[in-house]
Amino acid sequence: MKSQLYWVAFAVLSLAACSNNSKHNVGTLDMAAAEPGNQVPPKQEEKQIEVSDTTGAGTEPVNTAVPSQNVSADWDKKIIKTADIELKLDDYKKFNSTIHASLKQFGAYVAAEKQTENDLRIENSLTVKVPVDRFDALVNSFAGDGIKLMAKNVSTEDVTGEVVDTKARLQAKMAVRDKYLELLKQARNMTDILQVQNQINDIQENIEAANGRIQYLQHASAYSTINLSYYQYLNGRTADDLTPDFFTKMTRAFSTGTSFLIGLFLFCVSIWPFIIAGLIAWLYFKKLAIKKV
Repeated sequence: MKSQLYWVAFAVLSLAACSNNSKHNVGTLDMAAAEPGNQVPPKQEEKQIEVSDTTGAGTEPVNTAVPSQNVSADWDKKIIKTADIELKLDDYKKFNSTIHASLKQFGAYVAAEKQTENDLRIENSLTVKVPVDRFDALVNSFAGDGIKLMAKNVSTEDVTGEVVDTKARLQAKMAVRDKYLELLKQARNMTDILQVQNQINDIQENIEAANGRIQYLQHASAYSTINLSYYQYLNGRTADDLTPDFFTKMTRAFSTGTSFLIGLFLFCVSIWPFIIAGLIAWLYFKKLAIKKV
């Protein structure tokens, strides 16, 4: 009997010791979690959207949280350079052939060209695209004998921030689009499919627009623009010939007056029915006035 009581007491004491040990362990874990630096990070909040089920089955939340991505921003300088240059030449043909040949040496190309010629002068306007690292060298090459610089304007625009921001927005839109593609797989009926597909189409348009903007800015910053205009006066003419003398002004004024009178006469001829009707009405009212007197 004493032996049985001894084993029962031993079992009760063992259970009590195990219970105290569990409480101690739980308390230790709680204290460790409460200590600074040992806190368990909170769960990331996730946005959910609901696609209505027109069949009456209720709504099903779908996770659309955009995963965080460590994207290295491209902070390489993106500078758009533009130069407007006007040159007066003594030998147009020589300079025109030289400039077209030299553009290849600078890795440049002609994006647009317009040549005009009249009795006074011959002129050519070029829109040149040149790599940004050769921009200054090409601009400084427009010098030499028989070449006079009439105007020069150089402007720069830093679009680095816009490129970085557009790339970040593009990546965010692509992540959202991927989530909608997953949502499209879970759609249960045609209404849900159309709703999600419309969202995907809108996001895809924004993605394509952002891609186009990035490509434009990258090309514009990689290739600078030079608007080059050069001309030569013909037959010994000068810039003073652009300003007419007094005799020329008198001749032009007389010609303008003559043209005005001819135009007025032709206008009166074109409205002759109204003129005749007006004369008849005037004679009628004049006759009535005479009778009253």
